[in-house]
Amino acid sequence: MNSLSLELAHALPEAILALGGVALVLIGAFRGKDDDGPMSEYAVAVLGAALVAVLLGHQRAAGVVFGGAFIDDDFGDFMKVLSLTGSIVVLLMSGDFLRRSGVNKFEFPILVVLATLGMLMLISAENLIALYLGLELMSLSLYVLAALSRDDARASEAGLKYFVLGALSSGMLLYGASLIYGFAGTVSFAGIAAAIGGHPNMGVIFGLAFLFVGLAFKMSVVPFHMWTPDVYEGAPTPITAFFASAPKMAAVAVTVRVIMTAFPGAFSQWQQIIVFLALASMALGAFAAIAQTNIKRLMAYSSIGHMGFALVGLAAGTEAGAKGVALYMAIYLVMTLGAFAAILSMRVNGQPVEKISDLSGLARTNPAMAFFFAMLMFSLAGVPPLAGFFAKFYVFMAAVEAKLYWLAVIGILTSAVSAFYYLRVVKVMYFDDPAPAFDRPSVTERAVLALSAVAMLVFWIFPAPLVDAAAVAAHSLF
Repeated sequence: MNSLSLELAHALPEAILALGGVALVLIGAFRGKDDDGPMSEYAVAVLGAALVAVLLGHQRAAGVVFGGAFIDDDFGDFMKVLSLTGSIVVLLMSGDFLRRSGVNKFEFPILVVLATLGMLMLISAENLIALYLGLELMSLSLYVLAALSRDDARASEAGLKYFVLGALSSGMLLYGASLIYGFAGTVSFAGIAAAIGGHPNMGVIFGLAFLFVGLAFKMSVVPFHMWTPDVYEGAPTPITAFFASAPKMAAVAVTVRVIMTAFPGAFSQWQQIIVFLALASMALGAFAAIAQTNIKRLMAYSSIGHMGFALVGLAAGTEAGAKGVALYMAIYLVMTLGAFAAILSMRVNGQPVEKISDLSGLARTNPAMAFFFAMLMFSLAGVPPLAGFFAKFYVFMAAVEAKLYWLAVIGILTSAVSAFYYLRVVKVMYFDDPAPAFDRPSVTERAVLALSAVAMLVFWIFPAPLVDAAAVAAHSLF
């Protein structure tokens, strides 16, 4: 196999998405219609082909290709599977909602495919230039998606806020990357690690801090979370579900890779930053969500809190911590997709409703939906024996092993506080007087909701496959 063929073999999923995205643009243009039509099905086929390519290529030896810009390893494969799964599920359960809302534009699945291509490039980035290119490809698609419903003032406002703040964070990330390059003399992660050794100078530390601004914005952790509640509430629900799932996999993955491979010698410096981000995010996610009455805003603050919990494992800076983060993100993805399947099902007379009070008495009007949604709320709260409990257990144990006892204790306390607003949703569904019954959910919405809830329950019986996969992924980083 020649050099070019080898490089393309390592980047086959990305090549499939790139060619598929171009093909979808051409199909959309030649169709000459604004509506979605079969475009979502075509996009799912493209994403599915990329997912198959990742799974089939998993047995291939890890390799760094394209002049050291792209790495294909077990950690990348694990996170790519999560990102692709999130994108596919969102597309599958979006069709009915978008058609009813009049937002079924053919550009939606194309933008999802292009954003996912950016995610996969971001996950496999092995130098600062590749990181920035992947981040911007993902971000530009997300900016357009946030404001896709042009006739909705809330969606336009959400898109503008996300674009302005995203451009600011990208500029700061680029400035940080330039500082790191200036002081390290290289853009490759391995080269940066070798250049700074165990004694990073002040310029590298400043560059690292600015780099974290851009990454923290994409993860929506405090204090770079300002866009999250407004964008989650203003964007159409399927787009909110996409924001809450797949892009976070890529943002967390590249943060873990950068820290573990480029800055192992700056452990004490970046650990302080990660600890602050984790503490602030856990606290804000726990307390700010209590006053929310809109279910999408509640999920926004829930997402901020969960990113804080994931960063607890990263703060440990160990292989066990990286394993905990990978496992946490996998379980978070399933919980989030299930929760948004339930939110997409909240329709009365064909109109979407978003208030928590609209769930009143759901146990009497739709017992199955109430049971599965309650299961997901318990899992998000971290109630054993559901998978959400084990996700937090692994990151807290990694923190304890790293002697970050106080961080684990604060995490447990904020988790207890956050349980209040999750259990309030359960209380509304089971003990309040019934609100008007929801329309019958689509088959896809019901399937995603049921499978997500069942997966949360079954995990404690068969945890080994996912835990072992996360362990292999984490080991490839060290």
